Amino acid sequence: MVNRGVAADHVALRRNNLSVVLRHVHDLGPRSRARIAEETGLNKATVSSLVAELVERGLLREGSADSSRALGRPGQLVELDGTGVCGIGAEINVEYLAVVALDLAGNVVHEKRVPVDVAHLGPGTTLDRCAELVREAVDAVDARQGRLAGVTLAVPGLVEGETGELKLAPNLGWSELSVAKEMRSRLGEPTYPLQVDNEANLATLAAYGELREADALHDLVLLTGAVGVGGGVVSGGQLLRGARGYSGEVGHMPVAPDGQACGCGRTGCWETVVGLTALLRKATDPDNPVRDPSLDVERRLAAVVERAEAGDVRTLEALTEVGTWLGVGGAILVNILNPAALVLGGYFAVLGPWLEEPLDKALRQRVLAADGGGCRVVRSDLGFGAAVRGGAQICLDQVFADPTQLGES
Repeated sequence: MVNRGVAADHVALRRNNLSVVLRHVHDLGPRSRARIAEETGLNKATVSSLVAELVERGLLREGSADSSRALGRPGQLVELDGTGVCGIGAEINVEYLAVVALDLAGNVVHEKRVPVDVAHLGPGTTLDRCAELVREAVDAVDARQGRLAGVTLAVPGLVEGETGELKLAPNLGWSELSVAKEMRSRLGEPTYPLQVDNEANLATLAAYGELREADALHDLVLLTGAVGVGGGVVSGGQLLRGARGYSGEVGHMPVAPDGQACGCGRTGCWETVVGLTALLRKATDPDNPVRDPSLDVERRLAAVVERAEAGDVRTLEALTEVGTWLGVGGAILVNILNPAALVLGGYFAVLGPWLEEPLDKALRQRVLAADGGGCRVVRSDLGFGAAVRGGAQICLDQVFADPTQLGES
């Protein structure tokens, strides 16, 4: 008689070992079986069996001969096979909808962003249009005979991760909306996993993945700027979500009590002085095309860059004021969290060359620890694609955590 507990332990152990080998090859690149065994501490026979299963599942593939061996018969390298498995990230933001499909190696399979005035469109029509974008991405995955690990939808607001319910998105004017349920219905109750998360959290995960590889950063605060301002915190390599998953709403820190009204109904929130609307209000007249939300945000920012490069006084003064306010709020976060880096995302990254100097000056003046507590300002290269990339990566991370979940190819 088979002991069910022992059998379950064996299955769990093998699933864990499959994950160890798959992550190892993903993180460190092509490896021979012998080298994987040496570096992971697993025995050679086990590694050979695990690699065979991962190849059969379409997650690894045989590569070239191992030329690093000086003596003996060269071993065969195994490498990540990223083509067969994809994750999709979609985003609803105030002024655009976006989607991206990434394969297991992080390559873009499909990508699209469309300018939309979401706040005036309403949730029903917005979700209809978002579902159309997701279907296009799913079709792109199907066209290459790929397997879909899941879809993650990013929204700018308070999200209950387990239920996918959006509690409040002040800049959209949405509240108490079962976004996950609504999207599943529009997509025909798909069999693939679909989840909803805060856009700043997803952007933070994407930025962390970018900077972890380049700069070995494991403690950072991301500030992502659009009409609203969001933030995310990575400490010790882990995203901090808070007790109920509502962390990161840094745009609603009260910094100017006698200032502008915020979309959340309060006065003087940080995003009223550093959000994109605040910058454009300071830099342009009301009838200027850069204020038109129907135009793609990157085109509008290109116009601001052009004016800044031309030395337009009003534009430069607006950028200096916003950069200073960024430092005021950023100093609060640095004093509390002591990150190694304050990462600029969204429009903050695009206009970073003009924002960084006043931001850094305000940080040095307001952070208690000498030299800003060792915190440096870094620009993310992901632009407005950070949240969708983070969403797609969350789906793919689940494959790395459990390579058996997709079945065999």
